[in-house]
Amino acid sequence: MRTENIAVVIYGLPGSGKGTQASLAAHAYGLVNFDTGHHLESLWYDPKRQKDPLIKRERKLFEEGKLNTPSFVLAEVSKAVRAIAKKGLGVVFSGSPRTMYEAERLIPLLVSLYKKKGVFFFFLDVTQKDAIERNSKRRLCAICKAPLLAKYYPSTKPKFCPVCAGPLYKRTLDDKTIIPKRVKEYNERTAPILKYLKKLGYRINKVDGRPEPFKVFQLLKKPVNNGLR
Repeated sequence: MRTENIAVVIYGLPGSGKGTQASLAAHAYGLVNFDTGHHLESLWYDPKRQKDPLIKRERKLFEEGKLNTPSFVLAEVSKAVRAIAKKGLGVVFSGSPRTMYEAERLIPLLVSLYKKKGVFFFFLDVTQKDAIERNSKRRLCAICKAPLLAKYYPSTKPKFCPVCAGPLYKRTLDDKTIIPKRVKEYNERTAPILKYLKKLGYRINKVDGRPEPFKVFQLLKKPVNNGLR
């Protein structure tokens, strides 16, 4: 496994495969897979913070499929990224920063920590229909948090994680009534970031997110390898 001091940011609709590609990139380049959603979720359900009014507010937004308050997310993520870079490690994000407010502040931070040539942006291209179908079928492991790729799993009613055999569960925000709201939120608040990045002169590497994950990663790693030469 290589160890690279870089930052990789992967965008796409909910269900486009961002988390899976982030995991593959983390393994291939020795990066810290910073899943903003998981990081925030750990805050929402932290037993020690259940009485915190701020946590209650943000958890409610999360469970309704809405984006969390940008200033809150930015503060938490920036703190974590600085700690990662201080250790000399690279980082990969799946779908974050999620709003213009965050992007205008977090991206300059990434550039200051990893230099412009060391920050790579990707967009996983899938249809909205594919995204909704994937989300509605998604299951995660309650123990290791690994996602189950149901399309490639033999059982139609899987119960156990293929990685650690832990029990599987379905997230509240993957409910069919919530998914369209998440897609709408992405289109209105996250998608504009791609145009913003292009205006600043950053290259957005568009990758077909429909094939098997390992094939998608073959496409994703080419720009990274070329940039590291």
